[in-house]
Amino acid sequence: MHQEIESFLDSLQAEKRYSLNTVVAYRNDLNQFVNSFQGEFSIVSSDQITKEHLFSYVLGLKGDREYASATVARKVAAIKSFFHYLVSHGFLSQDPSSELDSPHVLKNLPTAISEEQVQRLLNAAQNENGIRGLRDSALLEVLYATGMRVSEVVDLNLGDVDWEGRCVHCVHMDGKERVIPLHQRSLDALQMYLQDGRGKLVHQDDERALFLNHRGQRLTRQGLWLIIKKYVREVGIGVSVTPHTLRHSFATHLLNGGADVRQVQGLLGHANISTTQVYTQVAQDKRHSS
Repeated sequence: MHQEIESFLDSLQAEKRYSLNTVVAYRNDLNQFVNSFQGEFSIVSSDQITKEHLFSYVLGLKGDREYASATVARKVAAIKSFFHYLVSHGFLSQDPSSELDSPHVLKNLPTAISEEQVQRLLNAAQNENGIRGLRDSALLEVLYATGMRVSEVVDLNLGDVDWEGRCVHCVHMDGKERVIPLHQRSLDALQMYLQDGRGKLVHQDDERALFLNHRGQRLTRQGLWLIIKKYVREVGIGVSVTPHTLRHSFATHLLNGGADVRQVQGLLGHANISTTQVYTQVAQDKRHSS
Protein backbone atom coordinates (compact mmCIF):
# COMPACT_ATOMS: atom_id res chain seq x y z
CA MET A 1 0.00 0.00 0.00
CA HIS A 2 2.94 2.35 0.48
CA GLN A 3 3.47 2.44 -3.30
CA GLU A 4 -0.19 3.42 -3.77
CA ILE A 5 0.29 6.20 -1.21
CA GLU A 6 3.29 7.58 -3.09
CA SER A 7 1.33 7.53 -6.38
CA PHE A 8 -1.50 9.39 -4.66
CA LEU A 9 0.88 11.98 -3.22
CA ASP A 10 2.51 12.48 -6.63
CA SER A 11 -0.93 13.21 -8.07
CA LEU A 12 -1.60 15.79 -5.36
CA GLN A 13 1.52 17.69 -6.37
CA ALA A 14 1.29 17.23 -10.14
CA GLU A 15 -2.47 17.54 -10.71
CA LYS A 16 -3.82 19.51 -7.75
CA ARG A 17 -0.74 21.62 -6.99
CA TYR A 18 -0.86 20.91 -3.25
CA SER A 19 1.85 22.56 -1.18
CA LEU A 20 4.81 20.56 0.09
CA ASN A 21 3.63 20.98 3.70
CA THR A 22 0.22 19.52 2.86
CA VAL A 23 1.76 16.58 1.02
CA VAL A 24 4.08 15.88 3.96
CA ALA A 25 1.11 15.93 6.36
CA TYR A 26 -0.84 13.54 4.11
CA ARG A 27 2.18 11.23 3.89
CA ASN A 28 2.54 11.09 7.67
CA ASP A 29 -1.18 10.49 8.21
CA LEU A 30 -1.45 7.78 5.55
CA ASN A 31 1.73 5.98 6.58
CA GLN A 32 0.45 5.91 10.17
CA PHE A 33 -2.84 4.55 8.83
CA VAL A 34 -1.20 1.79 6.78
CA ASN A 35 1.24 0.78 9.51
CA SER A 36 -1.63 0.48 11.98
CA PHE A 37 -3.60 -1.77 9.65
CA GLN A 38 -0.62 -3.97 8.87
CA GLY A 39 0.13 -4.35 12.56
CA GLU A 40 -3.35 -4.83 13.98
CA PHE A 41 -5.24 -6.55 11.15
CA SER A 42 -2.34 -8.02 9.12
CA ILE A 43 -3.73 -6.23 6.07
CA VAL A 44 -1.26 -5.77 3.23
CA SER A 45 -3.55 -4.73 0.37
CA SER A 46 -6.01 -1.84 0.09
CA ASP A 47 -8.75 -4.11 -1.29
CA GLN A 48 -8.80 -5.98 2.06
CA ILE A 49 -9.90 -2.88 3.98
CA THR A 50 -13.59 -2.67 4.88
CA LYS A 51 -15.70 0.16 6.24
CA GLU A 52 -15.72 -1.67 9.62
CA HIS A 53 -11.91 -1.55 9.67
CA LEU A 54 -11.99 2.19 8.99
CA PHE A 55 -14.61 2.82 11.65
CA SER A 56 -12.50 0.94 14.20
CA TYR A 57 -9.41 2.95 13.20
CA VAL A 58 -11.17 6.30 13.63
CA LEU A 59 -12.51 5.17 17.01
CA GLY A 60 -8.92 4.49 18.00
CA LEU A 61 -7.84 7.97 16.94
CA LYS A 62 -10.58 9.57 19.01
CA GLY A 63 -10.36 7.23 21.97
CA ASP A 64 -7.03 5.44 22.32
CA ARG A 65 -4.81 8.25 21.07
CA GLU A 66 -7.17 11.06 22.07
CA TYR A 67 -6.17 13.30 19.19
CA ALA A 68 -7.74 16.74 18.99
CA SER A 69 -10.85 16.97 16.81
CA ALA A 70 -9.03 19.03 14.18
CA THR A 71 -6.28 16.41 13.94
CA VAL A 72 -8.76 13.57 13.57
CA ALA A 73 -10.65 15.55 10.92
CA ARG A 74 -7.44 16.03 8.93
CA LYS A 75 -6.56 12.33 9.14
CA VAL A 76 -10.06 11.32 8.05
CA ALA A 77 -9.88 13.76 5.12
CA ALA A 78 -6.56 12.22 4.04
CA ILE A 79 -8.00 8.70 4.19
CA LYS A 80 -11.11 9.64 2.22
CA SER A 81 -9.04 11.45 -0.44
CA PHE A 82 -6.73 8.44 -0.73
CA PHE A 83 -9.55 5.97 -1.29
CA HIS A 84 -11.28 8.32 -3.73
CA TYR A 85 -8.03 8.35 -5.70
CA LEU A 86 -7.78 4.54 -5.66
CA VAL A 87 -11.34 4.19 -6.99
CA SER A 88 -11.06 6.95 -9.61
CA HIS A 89 -7.81 5.45 -10.94
CA GLY A 90 -9.15 1.90 -11.10
CA PHE A 91 -7.17 0.41 -8.20
CA LEU A 92 -10.41 -0.34 -6.31
CA SER A 93 -13.96 -0.94 -7.47
CA GLN A 94 -15.63 0.33 -4.27
CA ASP A 95 -14.77 3.01 -1.74
CA PRO A 96 -14.82 1.67 1.87
CA SER A 97 -14.48 5.22 3.22
CA SER A 98 -17.69 6.52 1.64
CA GLU A 99 -19.62 6.18 4.94
CA LEU A 100 -16.78 7.34 7.19
CA ASP A 101 -17.72 10.10 9.62
CA SER A 102 -17.37 13.54 8.10
CA PRO A 103 -15.01 15.81 10.05
CA HIS A 104 -17.70 18.00 11.63
CA VAL A 105 -19.20 14.95 13.38
CA LEU A 106 -15.90 14.43 15.19
CA LYS A 107 -16.24 17.73 17.06
CA ASN A 108 -19.06 16.47 19.27
CA LEU A 109 -18.56 16.06 23.01
CA PRO A 110 -17.76 12.54 24.25
CA THR A 111 -20.89 10.41 24.49
CA ALA A 112 -21.79 8.98 27.90
CA ILE A 113 -24.74 6.77 28.77
CA SER A 114 -26.58 6.72 32.08
CA GLU A 115 -25.60 4.60 35.06
CA GLU A 116 -28.81 2.63 34.58
CA GLN A 117 -27.89 1.87 30.97
CA VAL A 118 -24.39 0.79 31.99
CA GLN A 119 -25.87 -1.57 34.57
CA ARG A 120 -28.11 -3.09 31.91
CA LEU A 121 -25.05 -3.79 29.76
CA LEU A 122 -23.09 -5.28 32.65
CA ASN A 123 -26.03 -7.44 33.74
CA ALA A 124 -26.58 -8.71 30.20
CA ALA A 125 -23.00 -9.96 30.03
CA GLN A 126 -23.25 -11.42 33.52
CA ASN A 127 -26.37 -13.35 32.52
CA GLU A 128 -24.77 -14.74 29.36
CA ASN A 129 -24.14 -18.48 29.65
CA GLY A 130 -20.89 -20.27 28.94
CA ILE A 131 -17.24 -19.38 28.61
CA ARG A 132 -17.78 -16.26 26.51
CA GLY A 133 -20.25 -14.96 29.06
CA LEU A 134 -17.59 -15.21 31.77
CA ARG A 135 -15.08 -13.43 29.56
CA ASP A 136 -17.51 -10.74 28.41
CA SER A 137 -18.66 -10.03 31.96
CA ALA A 138 -15.08 -9.62 33.20
CA LEU A 139 -14.20 -7.53 30.16
CA LEU A 140 -17.07 -5.05 30.51
CA GLU A 141 -16.68 -4.85 34.29
CA VAL A 142 -13.01 -3.94 33.92
CA LEU A 143 -13.72 -1.44 31.14
CA TYR A 144 -16.27 0.44 33.22
CA ALA A 145 -14.49 0.07 36.57
CA THR A 146 -11.22 1.52 35.27
CA GLY A 147 -12.08 3.81 32.35
CA MET A 148 -9.18 2.32 30.41
CA ARG A 149 -8.80 2.90 26.70
CA VAL A 150 -9.78 0.00 24.45
CA SER A 151 -6.18 -0.61 23.38
CA GLU A 152 -5.08 -0.67 27.01
CA VAL A 153 -7.69 -3.27 27.97
CA VAL A 154 -6.86 -5.66 25.12
CA ASP A 155 -3.14 -5.22 25.87
CA LEU A 156 -3.56 -6.40 29.47
CA ASN A 157 -1.57 -9.48 30.48
CA LEU A 158 -2.23 -11.88 33.33
CA GLY A 159 0.51 -10.31 35.44
CA ASP A 160 -1.03 -6.84 35.18
CA VAL A 161 -3.75 -7.69 37.71
CA ASP A 162 -2.56 -7.11 41.27
CA TRP A 163 -4.90 -9.21 43.39
CA GLU A 164 -3.34 -8.26 46.69
CA GLY A 165 -3.39 -4.56 45.86
CA ARG A 166 -6.87 -4.84 44.25
CA CYS A 167 -5.75 -2.89 41.21
CA VAL A 168 -4.58 -3.21 37.61
CA HIS A 169 -1.35 -1.93 36.08
CA CYS A 170 -2.02 -0.21 32.80
CA VAL A 171 0.62 0.87 30.26
CA HIS A 172 -0.35 3.39 27.57
CA MET A 173 1.19 3.36 24.09
CA ASP A 174 3.49 6.21 25.15
CA GLY A 175 5.04 3.90 27.76
CA LYS A 176 3.57 5.66 30.78
CA GLU A 177 2.15 3.36 33.43
CA ARG A 178 -0.66 4.05 35.86
CA VAL A 179 -2.24 1.95 38.59
CA ILE A 180 -6.04 1.88 38.66
CA PRO A 181 -8.07 0.43 41.55
CA LEU A 182 -10.57 -2.38 40.96
CA HIS A 183 -13.74 -2.65 43.02
CA GLN A 184 -15.10 -5.95 44.31
CA ARG A 185 -17.58 -6.56 41.49
CA SER A 186 -14.91 -6.33 38.81
CA LEU A 187 -12.52 -8.48 40.84
CA ASP A 188 -15.21 -11.14 41.27
CA ALA A 189 -15.95 -11.16 37.54
CA LEU A 190 -12.24 -11.47 36.72
CA GLN A 191 -11.79 -14.30 39.19
CA MET A 192 -14.70 -16.28 37.74
CA TYR A 193 -13.36 -15.77 34.21
CA LEU A 194 -9.87 -16.93 35.18
CA GLN A 195 -11.14 -19.93 37.16
CA ASP A 196 -13.76 -21.23 34.76
CA GLY A 197 -13.37 -19.48 31.40
CA ARG A 198 -9.93 -18.48 30.23
CA GLY A 199 -8.40 -21.95 30.61
CA LYS A 200 -10.97 -23.29 28.14
CA LEU A 201 -10.18 -20.58 25.60
CA VAL A 202 -6.38 -20.67 25.73
CA HIS A 203 -4.52 -22.85 23.21
CA GLN A 204 -0.90 -22.07 24.05
CA ASP A 205 0.42 -22.54 27.59
CA ASP A 206 2.68 -19.50 27.23
CA GLU A 207 -0.14 -17.14 26.19
CA ARG A 208 0.07 -14.08 28.48
CA ALA A 209 -2.96 -12.11 27.26
CA LEU A 210 -5.68 -11.63 29.86
CA PHE A 211 -8.63 -11.46 27.47
CA LEU A 212 -8.76 -14.06 24.71
CA ASN A 213 -10.90 -14.60 21.63
CA HIS A 214 -12.43 -17.91 20.54
CA ARG A 215 -9.16 -18.85 18.79
CA GLY A 216 -7.24 -18.57 22.05
CA GLN A 217 -5.44 -15.43 20.91
CA ARG A 218 -5.39 -11.92 22.34
CA LEU A 219 -8.69 -10.15 21.86
CA THR A 220 -8.46 -7.29 19.35
CA ARG A 221 -10.07 -3.85 19.44
CA GLN A 222 -12.32 -4.97 16.59
CA GLY A 223 -13.39 -8.04 18.56
CA LEU A 224 -14.11 -5.94 21.64
CA TRP A 225 -16.22 -3.57 19.55
CA LEU A 226 -18.31 -6.49 18.26
CA ILE A 227 -18.86 -7.73 21.83
CA ILE A 228 -20.13 -4.30 22.89
CA LYS A 229 -22.46 -4.14 19.87
CA LYS A 230 -23.94 -7.52 20.78
CA TYR A 231 -24.98 -6.49 24.28
CA VAL A 232 -26.13 -3.02 23.24
CA ARG A 233 -28.45 -4.70 20.75
CA GLU A 234 -29.68 -7.19 23.36
CA VAL A 235 -30.61 -4.61 25.99
CA GLY A 236 -32.06 -2.17 23.48
CA ILE A 237 -30.03 0.97 24.17
CA GLY A 238 -31.21 3.39 21.54
CA VAL A 239 -28.08 5.57 21.25
CA SER A 240 -24.72 4.91 19.66
CA VAL A 241 -22.47 2.95 22.05
CA THR A 242 -18.85 2.11 21.32
CA PRO A 243 -16.15 0.60 23.55
CA HIS A 244 -15.03 4.15 24.34
CA THR A 245 -18.53 5.01 25.57
CA LEU A 246 -17.79 3.08 28.77
CA ARG A 247 -14.62 5.16 29.26
CA HIS A 248 -16.61 8.35 28.72
CA SER A 249 -19.34 7.11 31.08
CA PHE A 250 -16.78 6.18 33.75
CA ALA A 251 -15.40 9.73 33.74
CA THR A 252 -18.79 11.41 33.60
CA HIS A 253 -20.25 9.33 36.43
CA LEU A 254 -17.22 9.98 38.64
CA LEU A 255 -17.55 13.73 38.14
CA ASN A 256 -21.30 13.52 38.73
CA GLY A 257 -20.49 11.82 42.03
CA GLY A 258 -18.27 14.68 43.13
CA ALA A 259 -14.83 13.36 42.17
CA ASP A 260 -12.08 15.92 41.69
CA VAL A 261 -11.17 16.57 38.06
CA ARG A 262 -7.47 16.04 38.86
CA GLN A 263 -8.25 12.61 40.29
CA VAL A 264 -10.20 11.70 37.16
CA GLN A 265 -7.33 12.99 35.01
CA GLY A 266 -4.95 10.60 36.75
CA LEU A 267 -7.28 7.62 36.36
CA LEU A 268 -7.84 8.30 32.66
CA GLY A 269 -4.17 8.94 31.98
CA HIS A 270 -4.69 12.34 30.36
CA ALA A 271 -1.52 14.35 29.89
CA ASN A 272 -3.44 17.64 29.91
CA ILE A 273 -6.16 18.66 32.36
CA SER A 274 -8.04 20.36 29.50
CA THR A 275 -8.78 16.93 27.99
CA THR A 276 -10.41 15.81 31.24
CA GLN A 277 -12.33 19.06 31.68
CA VAL A 278 -14.39 18.21 28.60
CA TYR A 279 -16.15 15.63 30.79
CA THR A 280 -17.27 18.32 33.22
CA GLN A 281 -19.40 19.72 30.40
CA VAL A 282 -20.79 16.25 29.66
CA ALA A 283 -21.59 15.76 33.36
CA GLN A 284 -23.35 19.13 33.51
CA ASP A 285 -25.38 18.35 30.41
CA LYS A 286 -26.43 15.01 31.91
CA ARG A 287 -27.56 16.67 35.15
CA HIS A 288 -29.54 19.35 33.31
CA SER A 289 -31.29 16.79 31.08
CA SER A 290 -32.28 14.50 33.98
